[in-house]
Amino acid sequence: MKKPRNNLERADQVYRVFDLLGVLLSQRTSDHISLVVCGGSALISLGLVSRATKDVDVVALLDRGTLVSAETMSPVLIESAHLVSLELGLPEDWLNSGPTSILNENLPNQGFPVGFQDRLTRRDFGPVLSVYFISRYDQIHFKLYAAADQGGPSSHLIDLVGLKPSDDELLAAVAWARLHDVSPAFLETVRSMLDAMERRHVLARL
Repeated sequence: MKKPRNNLERADQVYRVFDLLGVLLSQRTSDHISLVVCGGSALISLGLVSRATKDVDVVALLDRGTLVSAETMSPVLIESAHLVSLELGLPEDWLNSGPTSILNENLPNQGFPVGFQDRLTRRDFGPVLSVYFISRYDQIHFKLYAAADQGGPSSHLIDLVGLKPSDDELLAAVAWARLHDVSPAFLETVRSMLDAMERRHVLARL
């Protein structure tokens, strides 16, 4: 068995993975598959942050223009992703739906920041695969939420700092994150995190 290869560090490396996935999918189905991708692979693909990753985080699927949960991926997608992992030496779970819990029908805009879908950047990989990378603005929201949820130093916090959010972007991200976690403890963690980021002046506006 091949060992996992080096981390994905450049956009062309990420695109190579999706190119192969697109080829394999086109050999197995004519149904169009649209992935909404966040996290490190999206940051790398859009040139937002210089970092490395070993996986692709799928936050949602697009089904005829509608955001739907990625919790249950189609068998053909799972099979094709497995073949990609074998061919390129990626981890078995390189394509994962870990962050798809953000999609929540009980929250405004399905749990996503307002305007989320309009800010997606689409790239096609063959006739049946489209990948939608989330925007810098939405990455700020996701990274703040994930960093506060972990409650300490993490890659999410490093990414958040690297995105160089403005005060208004941080405030919008905090307001959105609090829709997902209304607990006083979460807000206190956010306050501590902003203090650690030396963005104390933002605290007064919360």
